[in-house]
Amino acid sequence: MENLLQKTISKPGSLEGKGLHTGKLCHMTLLPASENTGIVFQRMDVETQPLIKADCTLVVPSQRSTTIESQGFKVITIEHLVSALFALGVDNCLVQINSEEIPILDGSAKPFVDLIKSCGIINQTASKEIFQIKNNVFLEDPESKAQIIAMPSDHFKLTVMVDYNSQIVGPQHVTLDNIDDFVDEIAPCRTFVFFHELEQLYNANLIKGGDVNNAIVMVDKLPSQAEIDKLSALFGRSDIQVHKEGYLNNVTLHFQNEAARHKLLDLVGDLALIGTNINAHIIATYPGHKINTDFAKLLKKIIEEKKISNDVPIYDPNAPALYDVHKIKEILPHRFPFLLVDKIISMNETTIIGIKNATVNESFFTGHFPDNHVMPGVLQIEALAQCGGILGLKNINIEGDFDVYFVKIDKVKFKRKVIPGDTLVMKVTLLNPIRRGIVEMKGQVFIGQQLATEAEMVATVVKR
Repeated sequence: MENLLQKTISKPGSLEGKGLHTGKLCHMTLLPASENTGIVFQRMDVETQPLIKADCTLVVPSQRSTTIESQGFKVITIEHLVSALFALGVDNCLVQINSEEIPILDGSAKPFVDLIKSCGIINQTASKEIFQIKNNVFLEDPESKAQIIAMPSDHFKLTVMVDYNSQIVGPQHVTLDNIDDFVDEIAPCRTFVFFHELEQLYNANLIKGGDVNNAIVMVDKLPSQAEIDKLSALFGRSDIQVHKEGYLNNVTLHFQNEAARHKLLDLVGDLALIGTNINAHIIATYPGHKINTDFAKLLKKIIEEKKISNDVPIYDPNAPALYDVHKIKEILPHRFPFLLVDKIISMNETTIIGIKNATVNESFFTGHFPDNHVMPGVLQIEALAQCGGILGLKNINIEGDFDVYFVKIDKVKFKRKVIPGDTLVMKVTLLNPIRRGIVEMKGQVFIGQQLATEAEMVATVVKR
């Protein structure tokens, strides 16, 4: 598989416009971001200027748009911008906004594509992460009858089928065989709505920024003049005209199947929230933001589970130890009951694998849930740190008169209990080269094929 590099924009770029649903004016600035940042929004209108990552796990329920929320702050209608960034290959970008909703502009992704191109796109040094779908993944929403399936493919490909039971629109389908064709074939396609939905959406506190210039309004039943006047008053317009069934104000479509193409545009933006590029053929029938983002969450879970299974070290209890407990005692000052590494089975310049056998005779089981033995989480972290200490000391080729002390522990997660009889396979990997005695590392505890515990740790090597 081709080794593709991550990309960001080369210089900042800005635009301004109303949000479709809030109607609020939003000034938006795209800024370059470092490798592995992802797409991150920053609410500049909030005192704390919170950062909100474009991630499907942060999606919250909303109507007619995709909304993410973190720390109690939302970013609304992100799908058109995110689809443009994804299609142009931009992996890392900081998006600063002074309102909660991304501008709708003309209802398509084209203004965002034009902005990103004007900023320029540059390669970074880190590789893109690409996940290969090996087996069919299927999701269905019985209520809406929407279905999405991901099938194995050697590249990212999408097919969308829609049918609104309308004589005006009719059944439509579209296939995007190559994401490079997004700019010309998909990006100009605008969001759409049926005329008979407008009042209901407005009364639901939506489409406050809606306009005949930022959406295609489809008229499948000729409305009365009273209905037209009412909507004209709602939107503060005097030029809304409906002469016949078809499209409001005689809109000219960019493509005969523009509705299906816009649904594909939305799908690209919603699937980009996985945070990982995928090689798959995605086929979506009657897609919408809810099933799109639910499917993104499903794929993200599959990808994360695969990553964990790939991370699990191979442990052969019959193989001789690299360091037995006696050698470990020569390196570390810890002793009973706080020596929590039984042996080291492998080590290189960046990674160490250690083993801890948890037996019922451990001293900590005596008082920690004595009737339902559980190894304390802090001791699991301590065991990881001891492995990391060995790695740090051996990496800079000092031992004996030096100790390793914690400076920081972050991103700690406990995913399952550790109980008597478990064998902890501990993997610690350096996150950065050791400088000035500072050891930055990621630790993982595996029980069998399961990830039990993980944490990022920082330690310092200090002379006694």
